[in-house]
Amino acid sequence: MSKRRMSCSVTYDNTGSRPWLIILAFISCFFILAYGDDSYKLINIGAIIDVNSRNGKEKKVAMEIAVKDFNNVSQNHKLSLHFQEPERDTLQAASAAEKLIKEKELKAIIGMERWGEATLVADIGNRVQVPVLSLAEPAITPLLMPVRWPFLVRMTNHRAAQIKGIAALVGSYKWKRVVVIYEDDENGGDTGDLTLFSEALQDIGSEIEYRLVLPPFSYLTNPKEVVREELEKLLRIQSRVFIVLQSSSSMVIHLFREAKEMGFVGMDSVWIISDTITSFLDSFNSSVISSMEGALGIKPYFSEDSSSYIDFKARFKKTFRAEYPEEDSPDPGLYALKAYDSIKTVTQGISKMTSDDSSAKILIENILSSNFTGLSGEISFKEGRLSHTPILRIINVLGKKDRELDFLLPEFGFSKSLEIENDTRERNSRTGLISAVIWPGDLSKRDPKGWAMPTDSKQLKIAVPGRTSFEKFVKVHQHEKTLTIDGFCIRLFEEVLKVLEYDLPYEFYPVNGTYDELINGVYNKTYDAVVGDVTIMASRSKKVEFTQPYAESGLSMIVPAKSEESAWMFMRPFTWKMWVVTGVILIYTMLIVWLLEHKQNPDFNGPWQSQICTALWFTFSSLFFAHRERIYSNLTRVVVVVWLFVVLILNSSYTASLSSMLTVQRLKPNVTDIEWLKRNDLKVGCDGDSFVRKYLEDVIEFRSENILNVDSEYKYQGEFKNNSIAAAFLELPYEKVFINRYCKGYTATTPTYRFGGLGFVFQKGSPIAADFSEAILKLSENGVLRSLEERWFTPSAECSVNITNNETESLTLSSFWGLYLISGGTSTICFIIFLVRLLRNYRHDKQDASITTVLRLARHKCNREGMQNPGRVIIIAGTQDANGLSSSRLEYPIPSDITDDLQESSESDIEMQNIPSCS
Repeated sequence: MSKRRMSCSVTYDNTGSRPWLIILAFISCFFILAYGDDSYKLINIGAIIDVNSRNGKEKKVAMEIAVKDFNNVSQNHKLSLHFQEPERDTLQAASAAEKLIKEKELKAIIGMERWGEATLVADIGNRVQVPVLSLAEPAITPLLMPVRWPFLVRMTNHRAAQIKGIAALVGSYKWKRVVVIYEDDENGGDTGDLTLFSEALQDIGSEIEYRLVLPPFSYLTNPKEVVREELEKLLRIQSRVFIVLQSSSSMVIHLFREAKEMGFVGMDSVWIISDTITSFLDSFNSSVISSMEGALGIKPYFSEDSSSYIDFKARFKKTFRAEYPEEDSPDPGLYALKAYDSIKTVTQGISKMTSDDSSAKILIENILSSNFTGLSGEISFKEGRLSHTPILRIINVLGKKDRELDFLLPEFGFSKSLEIENDTRERNSRTGLISAVIWPGDLSKRDPKGWAMPTDSKQLKIAVPGRTSFEKFVKVHQHEKTLTIDGFCIRLFEEVLKVLEYDLPYEFYPVNGTYDELINGVYNKTYDAVVGDVTIMASRSKKVEFTQPYAESGLSMIVPAKSEESAWMFMRPFTWKMWVVTGVILIYTMLIVWLLEHKQNPDFNGPWQSQICTALWFTFSSLFFAHRERIYSNLTRVVVVVWLFVVLILNSSYTASLSSMLTVQRLKPNVTDIEWLKRNDLKVGCDGDSFVRKYLEDVIEFRSENILNVDSEYKYQGEFKNNSIAAAFLELPYEKVFINRYCKGYTATTPTYRFGGLGFVFQKGSPIAADFSEAILKLSENGVLRSLEERWFTPSAECSVNITNNETESLTLSSFWGLYLISGGTSTICFIIFLVRLLRNYRHDKQDASITTVLRLARHKCNREGMQNPGRVIIIAGTQDANGLSSSRLEYPIPSDITDDLQESSESDIEMQNIPSCS
């Protein structure tokens, strides 16, 4: 309705004589004011909120302040706010909204604390074309939301970010299992919170162990009793990380009070609350806060330093105290700021409208195009929702006021401040929040485990195998009323307890059953853990949590063995290639020695057969340093010295290898092939309580009737001797124990099928498993685990000397090729030097023969000249050099005994000239 502002002043002097004039003047003013011309437009806004709740009260006051602010400055439009309280039924809230639209001619509707109400009111808004600004939102945005509800505007966008932030908080402390608590709405839905939270937990390797759904508080006549009954269901749940996703303030009060009394808010417990609770912490009294002390909370960040917020907060506190004096705290929360910004968003959209175009479509377009900074943060929209991702604050409930810890920044993580550059190094240096947290139960020295940790009154129930095939791992002995449990696994467990940083009260429970039954006992929470020789397997890991393996595991085949002693054992130290190359280098050395010695050494002269025998004898006797032949050539001495060095190395290596082979017991297995066992339909033995039997059937494909269960390590030998089994299949740790005891008659094959190793077992999500894994690694690194293995698995005195599997290998050519290369190279070099000398001597002997022939010719000439006693001959012999012809003068006496020879000589190629005389 439009109204015109009119001023009506009445003046009168003699009112006593004419009272009717006064009455007429008042009536005239009334009609003028009531039916005058329009000067402004009155805009009706509907608000659907629960004004009886703390949340609703804050929203109502904030919206009234926003309307007053607009009306004080606007000349063309005035707002009129109409509140409608939703009832329990969401449909009734929708009906009330439709009634308001018809009766008040609403231009917009604001409010709706539940998403179900928002969608129904949005359907009405679509039909009558009225913008709907919702203060509720789902965690998962519905598909095609702008198409389905074009007139719906969501004033919040922190729901999904908050749920993911809670999951990030869980992941930062590596809590593996959580309990989710939320108050159900009237329609029985969770608006996608659980779905999104479950997906976020899966991304960090955690999961929801239990969902505790509380009925709507407005339906309860005895909320204390109902909450206690629901909390009793958590007594059988091990997880102590409680996530309160959504709840009313009234329900939270009862929830924490009962949880505190029942011991759920204490040491190693974690409570994380969402903004539906943290926004109203100031309104709780001290008794409620004390029951919540130590809880972590998440709140969307908004600036509290701006002048607009400070001014709003002052006016809000004043108005809130006046209207609701029964409330403890008058401070506004986030939802009050959102309500104020909703009114401001509508008024900005109205201000943009002109008198010519005031349709609802224009108004919704103006609203969606808003871009300003409100009290709650940036206000701009994309696809019908706020576009910016909020910054979250992590708070710690401590005393009356919450204590701010860290910020959760989008796409970065936890930070001490809004400036991530200065905080990156500190953030990466530790796990969890940067700021110190005061946890429930005043736990300050360490972070809570988030698990129901054992106490003296409720000890850790640990199952141990009551019967084992190999007692060295776990041995249970019952003597009258005394129960004794010992073994390698038990001693290792005790060493782990010494490494842990906290006490772990426990009690052992022997269980006579298979190992899979032990696993199922932990899975169904009959026991908290299993300490024993349990093999880590993929199928078992789906049910329980394993520690770091403390021993490797693999399937090994045990078979009877016979000695490998042979008449040709002396050939084993060298491989056949080694023998061949040794023979070749020996013969080569023999030939070199013969070539170097046979001309000048009388020991190597004589017929060919004699020379060859002498060379062979010399070379072979040098193998034993027994040669007696003398060496004349220095080259031969070099060859022989190098060869004797080679012989020394070969003799030493051969002797050592042969000694090792003769002293170490060498057993040859009777069976080496699994397929041979299957083809011949032979029986095999294994531990029936372990997984090995099923593995032999399903994987290796042995027939079930060919697999014999052997329940003790002492029975295997008897089964072998009776020929009941041809082979036994044991895991690697058991194989070592068996061979250490029976090394004389049995041997083991290398494990072909490997598994995850042996480890301790805990319930899924148990933090104790991670602590045990860390402790096992420490024991392995500091040598304690090794010393335990040596103490419990030391071979018998007989087997410690004769170790079956330590087979000495034959020496190969790769270890000696350098030595052979030196020997062959030395012999070759010496032979080359010998050849060079031989050629040089040959040329010298040839020149001497030519001179002798010249002398004979000279004497022949002298005789022809009639000289009977020649004394000396002078010979001019021509030679050829680089510069041409040259000559040399030689004087030789002519012996008388060659006269006859010269006379018989023929012409020589050497020219004789200038012989003056023969005197």
